[in-house]
Amino acid sequence: MASNAAVPFWRSVGMTYIIYSNLCANLVRNGLKEPYKTEVLIHEKIHFTIFKWADGKLQKTTTRSDTPYE
Repeated sequence: MASNAAVPFWRSVGMTYIIYSNLCANLVRNGLKEPYKTEVLIHEKIHFTIFKWADGKLQKTTTRSDTPYE
């Protein structure tokens, strides 16, 4: 039986590392004082593209802009 002592606390409560790191980053961003806070919040937005392929050919491209996990 494996020991749970080596398991990070974020894993033991069922979080993924991405969710944990985004939560920590949001806490740091929100703790900044002006003018640094507004400067950092400008770069908070995420842009990504989804490519759907079928039979080796590009079928559809979707570009999204989302805010990170809150």
